[in-house]
Amino acid sequence: MQDDLLEIPHDFKIYKDRAIFVGTFLGGPLVAGYLTAENFKKLEQPEKVWMAWGISILVTIAIFAGVFLVPAFAKVPRYIIPILYAGIAQWVVQKFQGDAIKSHIENGGPIYSVWRSVWIGALGSVVLVAIIFLIILLLGQQSL
Repeated sequence: MQDDLLEIPHDFKIYKDRAIFVGTFLGGPLVAGYLTAENFKKLEQPEKVWMAWGISILVTIAIFAGVFLVPAFAKVPRYIIPILYAGIAQWVVQKFQGDAIKSHIENGGPIYSVWRSVWIGALGSVVLVAIIFLIILLLGQQSL
C-alpha cells in the first residue's frame, strides 16, 4: 500500500508501438517522427525529441531519393516499402520506449486510440503528397 502513495501519477496519454506502426504505414516516416517525439516529450526525455525528428527527416529523404532516383525501386510492390519503414519504426519504439510504455500502462496511464494515429497518418500522407507535388512543380519550372 505504501508503494502506491509514492507512484508518479500517469495522467498523460502516449502512443503504443502498434499505433505508431499504423500511423507510420499511412503517413510515412515523418509521422513516425512526430508520434515518437510526442512520446519522448510525455515520458520526460526531451533530449531524444530532436533525435526522433532528425532520423525521420533523414529516412524520408532517403526513401524519396531511392524511389525517384533508383530505377530498381519501380519493380518493388508499392506496399512493401511502407510495411518496411513502419515495421522498423515499431521496432525502434519498442527498443527505446517499450519499457516506459509498458510501465505507463501498468501504472494505469492512458493511451491514445489507434484511430488518432490513423487520423495523424492520413494528415501526414496529405502533407507528403503536397511536398511531392511542390517538388514536381519546382523541378518542372527549372526545366523550362
